[in-house]
Amino acid sequence: MSKAFTRDTDDEDDDELAPLPAIPAGTKNYITPAGYRRLKEEYMQLLDVERPALVQTVAWAASNGDRSENGDYIYGKKRLREIDRRLHFLAKRLENSEVIDPAQRKGCEQVFFGATVTVCHGDGTERTYSIVGIDEADVGSGRISWVSPLARTLLKARADDAVMLQLPDGVEELVVVEVVYRSIDL
Repeated sequence: MSKAFTRDTDDEDDDELAPLPAIPAGTKNYITPAGYRRLKEEYMQLLDVERPALVQTVAWAASNGDRSENGDYIYGKKRLREIDRRLHFLAKRLENSEVIDPAQRKGCEQVFFGATVTVCHGDGTERTYSIVGIDEADVGSGRISWVSPLARTLLKARADDAVMLQLPDGVEELVVVEVVYRSIDL
């Protein structure tokens, strides 16, 4: 078969976009100030530092002649496409973001975006979760996305409320121990 009809797997992977966390239709991209700052810093780092350095490397590699076997050129172009995709993604996320500072919600007793909630699980263990934006979620650090099943189950609950969390293998009862609003650091 002619090479024209085959797929080069290295190039194919470059052109596919990785699945991105979805924002529910009709809603804004809620994010904490720390999360917004982190996305903005990443955007500026890519735009002002990494991309210009890479463009310079690619230009140098292109000036060396034969590009078909020039590793610096091939890798540089691939990395440049990755950076451009990430810049586009970050620009859209930042543009559609609505920054909500949890520290401003003093006196609120219900669970909403930005709340730090301590819950008692059915086995008696207590865990604390902060409800944050999609781009800030890190379950290992106790930060869960506001669109996650756990966060949706906790929404509008108050201290001492029992809520039912639907799990794949059944239902778990959670008791809300404490609801506080404070700055969330990433």
